Amino acid sequence: MHQGFFRIACASPEVRVADTRANADNIIALIDQAYKAGAEAVVFPEMCVTAYTCADLFHQQALLDGSREALRLIAAATASRRGMLVAVGAPVCHGSSLYNCAVLLADGMPLCAVAKTYIPGYNEFYEKRWFEAAPAAIGSVSLWRDATAVPFGARFIVDFNGVNIGVEICEDLWTPVPPSCALSMAGAEVILNLSASDDLIGKYAYLSQLVGQQSARCICAYAYASAGFGESSTDLVFDAKHFVAENGHMLAVNKRWQSGNQLTVTDVDIAAIRRDRLHNSSFAACGQRTDAGMPIVSVSSPVRRIQSCEVLLRDVNPLPFVPAAHNDLKERCEEIINIQVAGLAQRLNATGCKSLVIGISGGLDSTLALLVAARTFDRLGLAKNGITGVTMPGFGTTGRTHDNAVTLMEALGVSMREISIVPAVNQHFSDIGHNPDVHDVTYENSQARERTQLLMDIANQTGGMVLGTGDLSELALGWATYNGDHMSMYGVNAGVPKTLVRHLTQYFADTTSNEEERAALLDIIDTPISPELIPAEPDGTIRQKTEDLVGPYELHDFFLYYTLRYGFSPTRILTLALKAFDGKYSRETILKWEKTFFRRFFTQQFKRSCLPDGPKVGSVCLSPRGDWRMPSDASSALWLKELENLS
Repeated sequence: MHQGFFRIACASPEVRVADTRANADNIIALIDQAYKAGAEAVVFPEMCVTAYTCADLFHQQALLDGSREALRLIAAATASRRGMLVAVGAPVCHGSSLYNCAVLLADGMPLCAVAKTYIPGYNEFYEKRWFEAAPAAIGSVSLWRDATAVPFGARFIVDFNGVNIGVEICEDLWTPVPPSCALSMAGAEVILNLSASDDLIGKYAYLSQLVGQQSARCICAYAYASAGFGESSTDLVFDAKHFVAENGHMLAVNKRWQSGNQLTVTDVDIAAIRRDRLHNSSFAACGQRTDAGMPIVSVSSPVRRIQSCEVLLRDVNPLPFVPAAHNDLKERCEEIINIQVAGLAQRLNATGCKSLVIGISGGLDSTLALLVAARTFDRLGLAKNGITGVTMPGFGTTGRTHDNAVTLMEALGVSMREISIVPAVNQHFSDIGHNPDVHDVTYENSQARERTQLLMDIANQTGGMVLGTGDLSELALGWATYNGDHMSMYGVNAGVPKTLVRHLTQYFADTTSNEEERAALLDIIDTPISPELIPAEPDGTIRQKTEDLVGPYELHDFFLYYTLRYGFSPTRILTLALKAFDGKYSRETILKWEKTFFRRFFTQQFKRSCLPDGPKVGSVCLSPRGDWRMPSDASSALWLKELENLS
């Protein structure tokens, strides 16, 4: 395991039915490929040593002898590929019975033989004709002549390279309570499934869902390898299927309908699995209440090999808050908007309020808040003139943002007010003795607080409430003026990070039939993010650009996600960021802004400790009443020291 990642390979050899030597050669060739790819565990299909479709040949002594010799050869091949666990499928005799087994090998030695728990005897499956179900008791078995006896039974956890690995075989997964449930409750973090599932119309999609759901239910990594090319086509067709899922997310699949040997390699995140199990108290509680039914034996391999390959063999989404697939993005946007609308609608109903006041700047956040407000009023059957959008030009307001704000409000049919804050803020500067030529924090925050005061007082006038516009990313960085734009009566964007705000706004632009609204939204999306508190450039363009000051929001959202969702260390977040932003940001740039993130995240907690109410949208939330509780005076020394050591 390297930095919490464990490399898994799914392998499907081309088989020749009943030709155990040819099958062993192909298995060994794939073991070699997997080892060169840095794999630490490789799972092969069910009965791959003999082929699954041997039928009554399974009771022929010649086949069983050939299988034992093949296992010996495969085990010997692992001796020179130390530190890699190999799981192959083979028939194993124990007592007077034959069992469908997964044989685990490493470092030239057998570790154990795991028998299939559930033997199908319906439809096209006739396994009960040849095999017995796994015995209830744990025994031992010698897998070939003169081989050391190893544990034999239904359920084992193998401690390998610091990772707990469990095994189940094909049909086991299709049962109401698969063995992997008990294995996971007992500590297995990776489940290997050796399968020989044949192909039928619609079965692939169902199987993909089954693997993904089981990995989610067990909070584990699940690697599934199925039999493929070479199996008998007398009655069935087998297409090698590889699935590697991690806690509900499909990490890797193979290309279907291919001949020859097939290998799929990817990295699973053991650190993320362990964190989620630790964080999800229901997982541990379920484990305490679950009767495993059979004892679970731990088998430790003495060899530990540091993974040599530093490049992650998995995709890392640079925008973890934004779904990657186009269709998923549309669905997700609609779902998020509905969450925001439902929260706001309930707040309006609960307060009996039919009026909203929103400060409209022409920026992304206030635009999204206004769009959500308009949809909420439509859903409640309220006239949109009950929404009062207020533009409050200040020292840094540009014509571009002002015009976009006005155009959008007109297109939506809301009430509009415009109040310049310049006279009031100049009076304030005079009152407190501040030089307006000094563009410091007092200069900026005085404007933000004046705007908030205006909104609150207009809300009193209209019998309404102030709708906050600040987003999750700004709350994480503390990029808000305390008791200024930091405060409202309901923060509708509080659970939406900046990267997602942009996509939601794009979604509104793509789905509106109002051309003026669409044009304004598209220009708002293209406008640099800015609080516009510093006078504009001589040509009227925005001078104060937020991402020049605090860093790119896509980086900060990435840091935020992995800090709160998984509790990862700064080192691990840097590793993931280097993969996600390869070719876009240098290591030095990422490290610079990661330091900024952690410094600001800790020092700005006091602003988050008194946030207005707002709807939780995703798995990451900073509400002090919901997901995140942190002392305002907590020290960031450990995090920043780790980052300094990385410099």
